[in-house]
Amino acid sequence: MRTRMTELLGIEHPVMCGGMMWLALPGLCSAISNAGGLGNLTAGNYDTAQELRAAIGETRRLTDKPFCVNITLLPSVRITRELHQGYFDVCCEEGVAALEISGAPIDRYLGEEAVEKAKKAGVKLIHKLGSVRHALHAESAGYDAVIAAGIEEGGHPLDDDVTTTVLTPRISESIGMPVITAGGIADGRGLAAALVLGGSGVMMASRFIATDECEANDLIKQELVKRQEFDTTLICRSIKLQMRCLKNEIAGKVLQVEAGNGTLEDILPFMIGSRSKEAWSNGDVEMAPLAVGQSIGLIKDVVSCDELLKRVASQAESALAGAGKFDL
Repeated sequence: MRTRMTELLGIEHPVMCGGMMWLALPGLCSAISNAGGLGNLTAGNYDTAQELRAAIGETRRLTDKPFCVNITLLPSVRITRELHQGYFDVCCEEGVAALEISGAPIDRYLGEEAVEKAKKAGVKLIHKLGSVRHALHAESAGYDAVIAAGIEEGGHPLDDDVTTTVLTPRISESIGMPVITAGGIADGRGLAAALVLGGSGVMMASRFIATDECEANDLIKQELVKRQEFDTTLICRSIKLQMRCLKNEIAGKVLQVEAGNGTLEDILPFMIGSRSKEAWSNGDVEMAPLAVGQSIGLIKDVVSCDELLKRVASQAESALAGAGKFDL
């Protein structure tokens, strides 16, 4: 299956992994790339730029295929602007295939010269966003592609709250760059739908948690298999940093604080990154806000990344081939 996304990134399947704190590590990243997709190494997992450089080296020892690095430019207690700059510089120096930028556009956060630096280094810039206006900015700033991320996605969807099925065609008809669809995608039917809506491929994140190579605790993987599409909730809307996560004890506590007009300082103890890191590791699904999207309703099993991507490609091809055969 050749699309503008596969041509841009030099990959076999038009599927990439999204950024995932504490989970998008060299093992999972390389497994996805070796299976023909675009693996993701999330910069925020590392406390220094040199630690990220070492992780890039480790990933390259595990795969000779393209992979991307996620840099999330959102307010953080731990990650400073200087560290974000260090992440970016290392990625350019190492010549990674692509950068997945989420949050603020990198040309505004690090300066317009960042786009030119990435181009000179041969690093493709892909901005994850949730509106046409932001896509237009990305195109004018010189990005190579955008990710149309609907409200269904896990993590931090834009508070415009536009669904994936509306956002993908709206952005694809508004810009000339490749559009990658994210939010609610977990199988080949979602890939087929994205292509019909004007996308060039998809980003999945939650689905890659339920794979053999992901380092999440098996208890959480099985929890995702059991949970349904209505088992997520949006928290932190009151502080303009909304997050979609699994419905659990901590998410309920955050919502209670917000309902009582709590401040950022009141919410932070529940949101601190070490909570999530420990939860993904020990399998306690109640102790932290676990970023997952509504696509968990489509997760039926835990498989290898190779099996998953073969399945997604086969399902998409079958769905597209059979689309004209329905008795409407």
